Amino acid sequence: MVTYIKEGQSDQQKQDASSKVEQAVSGIIKDIEDRGDTAVRELSEKFDKWSPESFLLSPEDIQTIIGELPKQVIEDIQFAQEQIQNFARHQRSSIQDIEVETRPGVFLGHKNIPVNSVGCYIPGGRYPMVASSHMSILTAKVAGVKRVIACTPPSNGEVPAATIAAMHMAGADEIYLLGGVQAMTAMSIGTESIEPVDMIVGPGNAFVAEAKRQLFGKVGIDLLAGPTETLVIADHTADAEIVATDILGQAEHGPTSPGAVITTSRALAESLEEEIARQLQTLSTADVAEVAWRDHGSILLVETLQEAVVEADKLAYEHVEVLTEHPDYFLQNLTNYGGLFLGQETNVAYGDKVIGTNHTLPTKQAAKYTGGLWVGKFLKNCTYQRVTEEASVEIGKYAERLCELEGFMGHKEQASLRVRRYEKK
Repeated sequence: MVTYIKEGQSDQQKQDASSKVEQAVSGIIKDIEDRGDTAVRELSEKFDKWSPESFLLSPEDIQTIIGELPKQVIEDIQFAQEQIQNFARHQRSSIQDIEVETRPGVFLGHKNIPVNSVGCYIPGGRYPMVASSHMSILTAKVAGVKRVIACTPPSNGEVPAATIAAMHMAGADEIYLLGGVQAMTAMSIGTESIEPVDMIVGPGNAFVAEAKRQLFGKVGIDLLAGPTETLVIADHTADAEIVATDILGQAEHGPTSPGAVITTSRALAESLEEEIARQLQTLSTADVAEVAWRDHGSILLVETLQEAVVEADKLAYEHVEVLTEHPDYFLQNLTNYGGLFLGQETNVAYGDKVIGTNHTLPTKQAAKYTGGLWVGKFLKNCTYQRVTEEASVEIGKYAERLCELEGFMGHKEQASLRVRRYEKK
């Protein structure tokens, strides 16, 4: 039996907010489709107070920006990128082209072909998301994408130097200082100055996520990412301070970021609100984290670990931390999550910034049908076939009958022609 100690906003309240975003984004996309670079520039000036001569950074611009950064920043970015690149390479090596002879003379195979061009969005705003450069640009390059361009917004009218450095170091072929819906749309449909791409990826705010949804079809996307979600599954062995820290540590992403705790411990469930309130008194991002927890936080008390699995799979949250006596139980039994963090020694921040797994993960229950961004998202699994004359006759006779069964007589003739031509008299 599940007992809700605390509940967040209802689904209806969330839906009301998203419909307003949908209308605003639709208008922006239409404007850029109609007016190209002119609309992009006006939108950038309106939303980011940014209207340079060119949104594209030159190689000289990039080197000047990187040169202003402390050596330690560069070294830290390099370390993080080494971890992400290493894991991505292992993932890529696990994806193999195949060719098999399924029947005598019938050869079937598939090739994993990289997408030709990708646009990566690197969020800015309150938090310049340096790490998103590694997660998208670097991963696309490991997958073999030929042209990878990237956009990031200015930060309060300034160039986000560390982000630009990370984008360049990750291997971006073109870097644009451009943000929001205007960046996503320009990369997707192209303008006079930006050649369109085949796929757009990366996290962003509600407007960026909605732009991806509306642009899907014109281009491919990685996934539809909503506000950051964090679930902590805890039992009697969990430390309340760690649970609260890890919930608030992700709640600071934004005021609509859900945080949930599922626990078998009544003592933890009933003490957690007090511990969260205590930590909010000293957290520098409390103005955001407090609102997120107040409006979107929940605490579920369950009787067994089996119930915890059921409830966690219903939520299908982006990040799931397991702070229990035997965390491997959840590794073996959970099926719906974006990223899993096992044991108190790890945490979501490691995955977000440096450890090597990708931080672009499914939200809004998309974990029920997809994983997060990885090298495989940038690959097209394309099949092929070839057959000998003898096999064409054998397969052709089955195809004739099956095509006629469905009434596809033109299809049947494709098969019949081969049977007539290759069958030995």
